[in-house]
Amino acid sequence: MSDNPANGLDSLTDGPPDAHWTLVLAHGAGQGMDSPFMTQIASALGQAGMRVIRFEFPYMAEIRRTGRRTPPNREPVLLERWNRVIDQALAAGTNARRLLIGGKSLGGRMASLIADERGAAGLVCLGYPFHPPGKPDRLRTEHLRGLCTPTLICQGTRDPFGTPDEVAGYALAPAIRLGWIEDGDHSFKPRRQSGRTREQNLDQATEAVIGFVATL
Repeated sequence: MSDNPANGLDSLTDGPPDAHWTLVLAHGAGQGMDSPFMTQIASALGQAGMRVIRFEFPYMAEIRRTGRRTPPNREPVLLERWNRVIDQALAAGTNARRLLIGGKSLGGRMASLIADERGAAGLVCLGYPFHPPGKPDRLRTEHLRGLCTPTLICQGTRDPFGTPDEVAGYALAPAIRLGWIEDGDHSFKPRRQSGRTREQNLDQATEAVIGFVATL
């Protein structure tokens, strides 16, 4: 890891600088780029030989600076930030044909909106918010019908943002593959009675990402 958000820097990097693949990851709505979830996933992928760049949206950087909670920025602001980070990665020498994008929940959804436009080599969504919890009629899937970018969505089987039964009824593009995390919630955390641990489920998600990238 090369950067530290405590020093006021706006990104974190794991893995070798000369890695064959670079994955840019954005955080979810409630926690920043250095959350335990993001840190464990990025660290494991970095150890597997992938370069992982994490960044924050403007509202999360403001929370970090002021300590005051604020809601996520509106979609145009989030997408502008995504496009700027991609531009920066490419300007720094990242091979456009080896650039993957994605993120947790909100971060992955925003990445999915620009993946085709930016020509990403692949898209990785870690807990996709198919709909708000308790509101299955408010779907966020329209653009996923025609998505062309090879995509992996890792989803907990207990995720209130989209369960296996619900997702099975969605019209998703052939480019999208699903990796179900057993008994996981929106952050892949299982119940104690399942016999699984959070670490096991995060490892499963990491292995799913590695296997997906190997097919590209």
